[in-house]
Amino acid sequence: MFKTIGIAGLGLMGGSFAKALALLPAELRPKRILALDTNAKILEKAQDSGEIDEGFTPENAANMLSQCDFVILCLYPKASIEFLRKRRADFKCNSIVTDISGVKSALMRALPSILRDDVDFICGHPMAGSEKEGFSYADASIFKGRNYILMPLPSNKPENLTFFKELVLKLGFARITEATFHAHDHKVAFTSQLCHVIASALVDSAEDTEITAFGGGSYEDLTRIAMINAPLWTELFLANKSELIAHIDAFEVSLDKIKSYIQTEDSRSLKAALQSVREKRIAMVS
Repeated sequence: MFKTIGIAGLGLMGGSFAKALALLPAELRPKRILALDTNAKILEKAQDSGEIDEGFTPENAANMLSQCDFVILCLYPKASIEFLRKRRADFKCNSIVTDISGVKSALMRALPSILRDDVDFICGHPMAGSEKEGFSYADASIFKGRNYILMPLPSNKPENLTFFKELVLKLGFARITEATFHAHDHKVAFTSQLCHVIASALVDSAEDTEITAFGGGSYEDLTRIAMINAPLWTELFLANKSELIAHIDAFEVSLDKIKSYIQTEDSRSLKAALQSVREKRIAMVS
């Protein structure tokens, strides 16, 4: 049924999807993998290496979309909404379309006015990525063991959701979690966006760039994600402003509490707090 899969945006994530799809066993691999990108050289590179069967630049987007049974939008949040609006008439009848955007509230508000009734949009977010950018760093293995968040719509066809979930697991994801749009943005503001804020602030507060000579791994582990894609994360932070600020406030309360225990040399309270967070982290689902 889904013989042709198209990927819009062949950067880190789009490239990783292309590589993961191309590596599927022959009986599972789609008949054709198409890709759309502004960079013709990247498309040529991906085609030469066998990760896609054909590449398209924006002026030929309608040609690609009209062939695709399934389309993965690997674009920034605002760009995904604009793409859906601009290309509304170009999607193949009865096709499935999904996105990978890290914030969903704006998309949720826009969907009713930009979706066609004969196109099944399944809202998703792969919880995977890298501090590196671009197709050159695309890697199918970044999906292995990761979580995939789905936000099903009442209009989604059951058979399409089943296909989508099966495909996600075949690509290496270990767990699929269903959530509402609001629950997604609230939880991801904590597990992803707050972590990037903290890592960025930690690097910003460093006395000098030679500090890693004194590192034992902790600083390196905590700040890897501070090598951040600034345009993308600026958009994500601002798009999820209210949820993210609420989590920053709660984090500051916890940080101030631990700071006060250290300032007052309250070893009993400090020990109890550290023991409590240890037990809480152990209890968390990995």
